[in-house]
Amino acid sequence: MSSIQSALDEFASLDAFSTRQTALSGLDPRAKILATLGFIITVVSFDRYAVAALLPFALFPVVIAVLGEVPLKAIWIKILAAAPFAIMVGIFNPLMDHKIVLELFGISVSGGWISFASILVRFALTVGAALVLVATTGFHQICVGLARLGVPQVLTNQLLFMHRYALVLAGEVGRMNLARELRGGAKSLPLAVYGPLLGHLLLRAMDRSQRIYQAMISRGFSGEMRSNRVLLWRTTDSMFLAACWAGCIGARHFNLSHLLGAALMGRVT
Repeated sequence: MSSIQSALDEFASLDAFSTRQTALSGLDPRAKILATLGFIITVVSFDRYAVAALLPFALFPVVIAVLGEVPLKAIWIKILAAAPFAIMVGIFNPLMDHKIVLELFGISVSGGWISFASILVRFALTVGAALVLVATTGFHQICVGLARLGVPQVLTNQLLFMHRYALVLAGEVGRMNLARELRGGAKSLPLAVYGPLLGHLLLRAMDRSQRIYQAMISRGFSGEMRSNRVLLWRTTDSMFLAACWAGCIGARHFNLSHLLGAALMGRVT
């Protein structure tokens, strides 16, 4: 299988995880959405120099992934794939903030490097939590849950269509690449070929998207997303949400890394 096809399979694999019957399958999507939202708000509320205090928050996506039987390696690979965007956001911090705030093994560390590390940690935590949410819930159920939470239907429809048409575009890329390889095409294409290739890809994707839309209209689509699952808020949903929010508030109020370090140092001394 080609590297492009493997990348496409990775792109569509998150929704496949959500079809499994796990400990989180019976939870209302709204509970998982609100828990993830509370986690993200808590993580971004820290000071820009916070690094160690953020580390205990890694338990949230890890525990949710384990309960949802989502391979941590798959989540980590997707985080690394998007990491260059976070690097570009914070790469200039060391150049603008030269104030020395830490001495580590005799090496002076400026505030710019600390804030850069904080950006990377926040990125990994928040993106990891969002990926785990998609993997344990499914993108369609997330959009249905957002609509039930009061998010305008125009926005939820756009999110759902963007996700589906991205898969359509990815499918066209895979078919074009397979056709090129079967015809004995070179592994690397000349730069001049990419313009016509992208234009042809756009035309094919638009044509297929139009056929999909016409099929939806013929089946009675009226702008309202429908789900074969009835959303019912249960006691387990309230308990799950309360436990997640309580953990986030507790980790935000108490510096668990500092407390653990102090406890270990106390035992050593």
